[in-house]
Amino acid sequence: MSGPRVAVVTGAARGIGAATVRRLARTGWAVIAVDRCADDPDVPYPLAGSAQLDALAEEFELVRTLRADVRDEAALHAAVERAQRDFGGLDAAVAAAAVLLGGGPVWEQTDAQWRTLLDVDVMGVAHLARAAVPALLRRPRPRTGRFVALASAAAHRGLWGLGAYCAAKHAVAGLVRGLACDLRDTGVNAVAVSPGSTRTDMLRATADLYDLPEVDKLAEQQLTGRPLEPEEVAAVVAWACSADSFAVTGSVLHADGGFTA
Repeated sequence: MSGPRVAVVTGAARGIGAATVRRLARTGWAVIAVDRCADDPDVPYPLAGSAQLDALAEEFELVRTLRADVRDEAALHAAVERAQRDFGGLDAAVAAAAVLLGGGPVWEQTDAQWRTLLDVDVMGVAHLARAAVPALLRRPRPRTGRFVALASAAAHRGLWGLGAYCAAKHAVAGLVRGLACDLRDTGVNAVAVSPGSTRTDMLRATADLYDLPEVDKLAEQQLTGRPLEPEEVAAVVAWACSADSFAVTGSVLHADGGFTA
């Protein structure tokens, strides 16, 4: 295969998504960076803006940007089509887009909260799989295609006040396991990466839910003794995108600083 390896990354404008774009681009990947770049009336904290997404394209020659909501499956097909048109194909898809909602017990979490979490955090991953997997399979054998979804430590345990979010992230882990089975013997792998408390805007939103003035308090259960940096999780995601990750499929990489140890 000639040319760079090519990825589509959702939730790309900030946090772990942006760190993943930068990590891939610095190691020679071409990337289609996708983000909504607008606030959502159903999400009570600010989302990423256009300037953050544009900064990626300004920083790296082989990064292209696309403003799209992962709830819009057609927009993700457009992202994959652009990867194929601009760079000749697709080698990895990273589903990093997610929102966090909650703050009370499960029985008080509203239908609107459930719908937003399931539509963005779960169906957003499914929409990317529908768009990206056929393109990954169009690469000739032997393939080294990778589908990587960001789950969470919340995919493996319960967290107070975040029951619906936990359910959504458990679903992401299950989706990845099923997808990996469907991809058996194709050369395309599917894995989940589950971060722990990572210094992002979402962690700040989590701290606000718990009325915590400092996000470091959320990392007390991590063996690292501090929140992770987005770049530290992105290093794991980038490795999962690489050909070196052949042995890992249908499973979860716990990039959680020991939170679930």
